[in-house]
Amino acid sequence: MISLKKIPLLAAILATTALAGLAPAQAQQAPAADKTADSSGDSASDLAKKLQNPIGDLYSFPFQGNTNFGVGPRSGTQEILNVQPVIPFHVSDDWNIITRTILPLVWNPDMSPLPGTAFGTAPTTFSAFLSPRNPTNGWLWGVGPVVQIPTATSPTLGSSVWGGGATGVLVYMKGPWVAGVLVNNVWSLGGNNGLFATRYNNFLTQPFVNYNFGAGWYLTSSPIVTANWETPGTKWTVPIGGGAGRVVKIGKLPVNFMVGAYYNLVRPEYGADWQLRTQVTFIF
Repeated sequence: MISLKKIPLLAAILATTALAGLAPAQAQQAPAADKTADSSGDSASDLAKKLQNPIGDLYSFPFQGNTNFGVGPRSGTQEILNVQPVIPFHVSDDWNIITRTILPLVWNPDMSPLPGTAFGTAPTTFSAFLSPRNPTNGWLWGVGPVVQIPTATSPTLGSSVWGGGATGVLVYMKGPWVAGVLVNNVWSLGGNNGLFATRYNNFLTQPFVNYNFGAGWYLTSSPIVTANWETPGTKWTVPIGGGAGRVVKIGKLPVNFMVGAYYNLVRPEYGADWQLRTQVTFIF
């Protein structure tokens, strides 16, 4: 049986295979003009662009592996697998609601002398964006609520208190480019301070820029900048980096493979030095 801890490594292997061009026969037979299409008629590059849009009208199921190096007082390696399904709802001919859920599965290194938990789930984040179905001059926006659900299995993995806040995203899509920024802030609904504090006030912004070459290939940069307003000392994590990916077909199912690396220019004490990010996304 394959250990869950090896899933990010498997994702990296699959991503490397796809980026090396070892795609299934259907994708390899497509001409350079990118005629590979799914049952809805979207080409591989069309699907890639929709995935790069956080409020794209597309059912998808991403598994994102984040390997963080230099974590904790012993500079260990932390694995986080984010299970993050995206489900759109068509409210009317003009409006969508795009829901995004992120459930993190966390494997921690030895944190001693700090308390720690080897494996567990962190809090779940649920967002819902109200968005126009069609862009205006290439621009698309979405706004809505964000909720933090207390699914942490240990106090060292996250708060046991519900939280809420607001989220928004602005996207520009033109030609091969998909760029924009996503922002949210989540406040705990109660909680306490102390060693295992359950009160939080977390900010996140994710600027992103993607360039699509055709045939499903693309370059991407989407650093996740965060701030924990409740923590003492350095509150910010500010990464820089990028990666590459490709949408291919496995049988009739389009799948997106991505791999990237990010270095943290600013980080809290015991925060990661850098991160390897891999992702496999199934597209429906």
